[in-house]
Amino acid sequence: MHYVCTTQIRNKWTDWRMAKDVRKRITQAQYAPEKLRINAMRKTDFLPREITEEADVLINQLPRDAIGRKIQQRCSITSRPRGNVLRWRVSRIVFRSLADYNKLAGVQRAMW
Repeated sequence: MHYVCTTQIRNKWTDWRMAKDVRKRITQAQYAPEKLRINAMRKTDFLPREITEEADVLINQLPRDAIGRKIQQRCSITSRPRGNVLRWRVSRIVFRSLADYNKLAGVQRAMW
C-alpha cells in the first residue's frame, strides 16, 4: 500500500500523476502557439507544396504534450481526475469537506 499525501509540500506533488500533469501544462504554455501556427500552415490550400511539406517536418520536432487534449483536469489536493469542481480546482469529495468547515471563500452550506 502506498501513501498519498493530501497537500502540496513546497515543491513536491501529491503523486507522479500530478507532477506529469504540471509538466504537460508547462510544455503546452511554451509550445502551443507555435504548434498551432505550424499546423495551420500544414492545412492551408493556398501555400506552396514545399512550405506545407516543411511544416510537416517541423510539427514532428515539437513535443506531443503541446496540445490541450493531453491535459487532464485534476484535483489540486488529491490529484483525483474525476468529479472536479472546476472553479476551485478540487474534487467533489475535497470540496464537500472544505465547504463543511468554511474553508472556501464564497461557499455557503445549503440550509432549508
